[in-house]
Amino acid sequence: MKTHNSLITFTKKETIVTIGTFDGVHIGHQKIIKKLVKVAHTKKLESVVLTFFPHPRMVLQKTSDIKLLNTIKEKETLLSHLGLDHLVVKTFDKAFSALEAEDFVKTILVEKLKAKHIIIGYDHRFGKGRSADINDLRTYGKRFNFEVEEISAQDIEEVAVSSTKIRTALNNGEIVTANAYLGYHYFITGTVVKGKGLGRTIGFPTANIHIKEDYKLIPKNGVYVIKATIDGRPVFGMMNIGTNPTVDGKHQTIEAHFFDFDADIYDDELKIEFIERLRDERKFDSIDLLKAQLKQDKIDAKDFI
Repeated sequence: MKTHNSLITFTKKETIVTIGTFDGVHIGHQKIIKKLVKVAHTKKLESVVLTFFPHPRMVLQKTSDIKLLNTIKEKETLLSHLGLDHLVVKTFDKAFSALEAEDFVKTILVEKLKAKHIIIGYDHRFGKGRSADINDLRTYGKRFNFEVEEISAQDIEEVAVSSTKIRTALNNGEIVTANAYLGYHYFITGTVVKGKGLGRTIGFPTANIHIKEDYKLIPKNGVYVIKATIDGRPVFGMMNIGTNPTVDGKHQTIEAHFFDFDADIYDDELKIEFIERLRDERKFDSIDLLKAQLKQDKIDAKDFI
């Protein structure tokens, strides 16, 4: 799969296109994209996902606090496993949002992407003020010689319900439920940075994870069973998301303790998958009680693994 952050570099071959944010690239999205790839092979077209970044709500709603399931880089990684030929990431800004529907179809879908077939949801709206719908797209299709295929209401509902349920589950700490809708383990990607070093003094050294994308959805505070890939091998562990109330912490931190692992990974970028949630974060009356609980957490996590 080739990723294009500019339409200038795009292929000259004819394409089949679907359009959307595809946040999460969950099982509902995967179903649509697999259909796109299948039709592409049948019609000998190049398959294209056209997505937008930043998320339109970040641009159009000043007070939007939307949290996304994927960073743009994570989305690219997930889509690359589905057999797509191209991912086009179109910058969404005020100028683009003001583009009339016909101009969007003519300049982007037809002239730049060479679309001959478009797969789109029955409720998809586009153009300035979201003024155009699938019926308008069919009209443009007759004029510009491309076919429009409608994604069923049932499939669109599945996508919408899945996205809502995934976000709700993650905000509630229900990792297993979220993973079932995603079709993979929910994950974060971040850089290992130096922390206060408290974990090492009590026998539980941690990797402090910094996520630079503030729009990334972080699961509910608590202790989780996790898996990372470090130097090409899987490493299991447990993670605390929270404020460290036992030592009067004030800010949220993300700290991972890896089992049977001791190496310098400062400044490394890690992908960390969430497997299960063990418990809520709690304030303990002493460091010794915290240490005892961490020992039990480690036993519980290893039992689960």
